Amino acid sequence: MSTMNPNPAQGYPSPTAPVQMAPAPQVAPPGMPGQPGQPPMQAVTGKRLQEKLAPSISGLVGVVLLLALWIVGIALIGIGSTTYEPSGGLIVLGVVIIIVAVLFQSSFTIIQPGETKVLQFLGNYVGTVRATGLRMTIPFTSKRRVSVRVRNFETREIKVNDSQGNPVVIGAIIVWQVNDTAQSTFQVEYYENFVHVQSEAALRHIATIHPYDNGESGEATLRGSTDQVAQELAQEVGERVAIAGVRIVETRISSLSYAPEIASAMLQRQQAQAVLAARAKIVEGAVTMVQSALTRIDKDGIVDMDDDRKAAMVANLLVVLCSDSRAMPTVNTGS
Repeated sequence: MSTMNPNPAQGYPSPTAPVQMAPAPQVAPPGMPGQPGQPPMQAVTGKRLQEKLAPSISGLVGVVLLLALWIVGIALIGIGSTTYEPSGGLIVLGVVIIIVAVLFQSSFTIIQPGETKVLQFLGNYVGTVRATGLRMTIPFTSKRRVSVRVRNFETREIKVNDSQGNPVVIGAIIVWQVNDTAQSTFQVEYYENFVHVQSEAALRHIATIHPYDNGESGEATLRGSTDQVAQELAQEVGERVAIAGVRIVETRISSLSYAPEIASAMLQRQQAQAVLAARAKIVEGAVTMVQSALTRIDKDGIVDMDDDRKAAMVANLLVVLCSDSRAMPTVNTGS
């Protein structure tokens, strides 16, 4: 084994020699994956598999064929051994047929409704059996059950800052289904956990690009535009889990609230906005009632009032109609 010589004369840099900086990494040209504004690069694990149907026949037909092999094999052995001159060829042929029948017993499998069987032979993907019931397929294959039923789960409530920086607690319900059994089995490790993690990541991203409420004109908010937010969430989750052969059926926001540390302050703000809205409605109604009263008095000629008395009447009516306390009637005893 050769040892490193620290002597500068041997071609090694001395501690006082200037250090040469490594060349800067080359930047990929625009448009390549990984650049800003481009979709994230997906993991490449060799040839990307696509689901295909595995050869199979009805299990009843397979049982009939298997019984026929057993009967033929036993009959050949019996005929070859009971004749006056035993025939070794018939006996060997009968034994071979029985061995084939025994081997073909491993090709039977039972598939429940809503399930499939993914077949592998010597590590290679053979295909997927989707027909239900008793099926006979390629022998000596490993069979992995993959459910294609519609499933759903509720994400945990996560705390995240919305687009305005307010901490909110949000959760969602994800409804999903395996669409490609080959990709869900061989493209990712534990596809169920993959769907859960990617769903929470997508939910966190959607919550950060929308305000909780009080957005700008035409801006979608988490509380006011639940349908739009759910649609965006479904699209993003679907793009993230497409590599696992999973289809997103529906997404819904299940829980949404401010974080506990600002919930009290935000509640006061919402109460103030509700009070202002109620006051505006009361004033609008009071003005309409006062206008109707003045019009009725002038039309019916109940009393002649100048502008000063009309102004005083309008002020009194607005005070009575807009006041929170009950009005106290007074009797005018002046002339």
